[in-house]
Amino acid sequence: MNAPETPSKSEPVIRPKDRKSLSSRKFPVRLAVQIFFFGLIGLIAVNHSLSENGGGIPFLSSASLHAICPFGGVETTYQLLSLGTYVQKVHAGSVVLMAIVFFLAILFGPVFCGWVCPLGSFQEWVGKLGRKLLGRRFGRIIPARLDRALRWFRLPFLVWVVYVTARSGTLLFANLDPYHALFNFWTSEVAPVSLIVLGVTAALSLVVARPWCRYACPYGALLGLFNKVRIFKIRRQASTCINCSRCDRACPMDLDISHQSTVTSMHCISCYECTSERACPVPDTVTMQVGQPKASIQSHKEVVQ
Repeated sequence: MNAPETPSKSEPVIRPKDRKSLSSRKFPVRLAVQIFFFGLIGLIAVNHSLSENGGGIPFLSSASLHAICPFGGVETTYQLLSLGTYVQKVHAGSVVLMAIVFFLAILFGPVFCGWVCPLGSFQEWVGKLGRKLLGRRFGRIIPARLDRALRWFRLPFLVWVVYVTARSGTLLFANLDPYHALFNFWTSEVAPVSLIVLGVTAALSLVVARPWCRYACPYGALLGLFNKVRIFKIRRQASTCINCSRCDRACPMDLDISHQSTVTSMHCISCYECTSERACPVPDTVTMQVGQPKASIQSHKEVVQ
């Protein structure tokens, strides 16, 4: 009789109760939310174009995308505080949306990026095609060192956008914004440069996950700062972790989660794809928690990317 096979020491052992969590995935709530907001923004953009020609859908807002973009609230903050007026094309609704997004970010981090932003969703969907075309090469074409360097470009870009908007009183960023181009490419409102940026973003999404979010998005850079102070944090319980790295592979921003006790990276988009509810095969290992890490994982060094 042959001796029973023993698991390789190099591979983690998944217990029977853990296999159950691997096979019993829940309804893709995040995908449904992404599709909803993508469709809603698309309908509002189309309705805005129709309303300018005397048509439109009665029950939908006819506001422009600038008026319903929370980043517009950030761009107009200086002028609103100094002059009491809004930057051209920005309305009070943008300020209200900015406040809501900031409140959610204080609680849960940049959930706007991971759940709501239609440009982020667009990049993810294009990226799924890229994964099928490139397989294991997806995300590895850009060297890791260059990837880490390019990620820091978002912060100076954020400072530049806010500065030039405050100085000029106009939305100069709209001439570069791929989000605006994505939902207005058929109109004359879109600057050719923003169409080029959108095309480059779509092309890069075929080889690396969420390139605009990763390297350039000024709003993502601002919201990413909340990961340092958010109340509900993503934490990993080292005592139950089996080192399978499924959380790393599930992360659309390619963060190193399996070696952290608490995810504080400014590039985390709070999508929660890494958690035990979604990717981790062991229940209550990667979870959203409030307060300090448990004693069993305090000895693990936090890695901040």
